[in-house]
Amino acid sequence: MVSNQVIKDTLQRIREVSGVDFQVYTMDGMLITPVSVRKNDDVKNVLKFLNDREVQEFDNKYYFRVNDGNRLEYILSCATGKESMVMGQMTVMQLEALISAHQERFDKDNFIKNLLLDNLLLVDIYNRAKKLHIDTHSRRVAFMIETRKKDDSTALETIRSMFSESENDFITTIDESNIILVKELQENETEENLMEIAEEMADHLNTEAMSQVRIAFGNVANEIRKVSNSYKEAQIALSVGKIFTPEQNVISYASLGIGRLIYQLPLPMCRMFIEEIFHGDSPENYDEETLATINQFFDNNLNVSETSRQLYIHRNTLVYRLDKLQKMTGLDLRVFDDAITFKIALMVVKYMHYMETQE
Repeated sequence: MVSNQVIKDTLQRIREVSGVDFQVYTMDGMLITPVSVRKNDDVKNVLKFLNDREVQEFDNKYYFRVNDGNRLEYILSCATGKESMVMGQMTVMQLEALISAHQERFDKDNFIKNLLLDNLLLVDIYNRAKKLHIDTHSRRVAFMIETRKKDDSTALETIRSMFSESENDFITTIDESNIILVKELQENETEENLMEIAEEMADHLNTEAMSQVRIAFGNVANEIRKVSNSYKEAQIALSVGKIFTPEQNVISYASLGIGRLIYQLPLPMCRMFIEEIFHGDSPENYDEETLATINQFFDNNLNVSETSRQLYIHRNTLVYRLDKLQKMTGLDLRVFDDAITFKIALMVVKYMHYMETQE
């Protein structure tokens, strides 16, 4: 149902232009606009009018039916007069257009939610999309915007204002902490363009809505039935990003790399793997010097000279540290295969820690 405030604002603008003062009642006779006449008399007239004609006159007032399709939704009233009759009929058309637009938006929002959650049969997807005039073969991608505040209405309105000009973009909420944008794309838009859109949203939300957010998006869906896949991928990207790249506030499913594989591993298998590599001595127990050395060595692509330079230590000191680590784990980080194993093990440890805290 259209909000009372929207109706009040609409009638206020009409009054400013026409000079005609309107009142709107619900079907049970409740006045939802400011009272400017005797309320009790109007309520009696409204109740008489409910099952009558499109326009009726009682006690020097016109009453108009405002319908939602064939169903009576509101009753509009104003003082009698030639201009009042014309303006009343025009106002009815305006209110019915508002109701129709609101209903279509509600229907589309409901459709998109059920589409994302896989609550629709395949035949229903295409039938309902056709009725709602939604193109079934447009390129679309799902963005998930996670806000720190639950039910962040400011962030939601900011996103809606950013994409208000496009009738083919859908913005909805699935839970208290996430806003979903299903955006229609042009044929030439690429992964790089999607990243720019996500970064622009993050900047707007951080500056205008004062909302710290994380944004993830899935792969492009080439038809309507695959949009739910893009949504699920955005969910995965959001979770994987928290584990392996917590410093990034924008991440795509396509960029997850090996983190996506690790995220799907069962915890018992992870624990077995870590026990085999570290023999019960988790990297979380390493001292800060050892951890800094390992991370810097990986950041420099296993380059000993560059790592020692950036750590401000002698090359032999770095070699000593790497030898010490080899004795502890049996893995020589200067050997590519051992370095890969160690890197994966570190990622598995991060994944395990995250999953255990979630539990």
